[in-house]
Amino acid sequence: MYLEKPPRVIDTRVFSRMLEKFRRKRERTAWADANKAGEPAECFLEGPAFDAGGNLYLVDIPFGRIFRVSPAGEWTLVVEYEGWPNGLKIHRDGRILIADYMHGLMQLDPRDGKIRPLLRSRNSESFKGCNDLCIASNGDIYFTDQGQTGLHDPTGRVYRLAADGRLDRLLANGPSPNGLVLDRDERVLFVAMTRDNGVWRMPLTRDGATAKVGRFCAMFGTSESRE
Repeated sequence: MYLEKPPRVIDTRVFSRMLEKFRRKRERTAWADANKAGEPAECFLEGPAFDAGGNLYLVDIPFGRIFRVSPAGEWTLVVEYEGWPNGLKIHRDGRILIADYMHGLMQLDPRDGKIRPLLRSRNSESFKGCNDLCIASNGDIYFTDQGQTGLHDPTGRVYRLAADGRLDRLLANGPSPNGLVLDRDERVLFVAMTRDNGVWRMPLTRDGATAKVGRFCAMFGTSESRE
């Protein structure tokens, strides 16, 4: 007789919640007007990343805030500035790098809480609206420039900021490039294309370009249209 194994039970719990004192209730923002059809947003958390000490960093897009949550679940407001931080990653040198929809790439020093620009434009042209980033083992930074692109305007871009300062545009026809990640060997970049309901696969060639970009997977249903 064949006996099925009992289903594995995974116990989950809420680690931490944003404190009430940090919630901006019923406060209208330009970001929500454009991305949430004007609905008030008391916060919009994105970009979770852990530092070497186990602290969790988060961005709050509409209010330009970056929070640190300790291993014990305690919240600290690290910085609040005039911007729309969207993605966040922690560099191996300790810098906190931010893809800011308003300003481009930013960097935060966790020691003094100061935020400074890293890259604001390409060839004197402002970015459409940076969304997310990932960091290669050699220090290269890959990031998406999403803006308000979609199937109606597939001009979202993917860039690489090399450790030596060189900026390469790897893709310029993405319908809403969003999150991105390198494979284990760092030879392929996977990019979520939100309005395409898919994930694109971007092989990285030896000369630093991309070739034979394809759709890694396609999904069905409604993609979030107000993000």
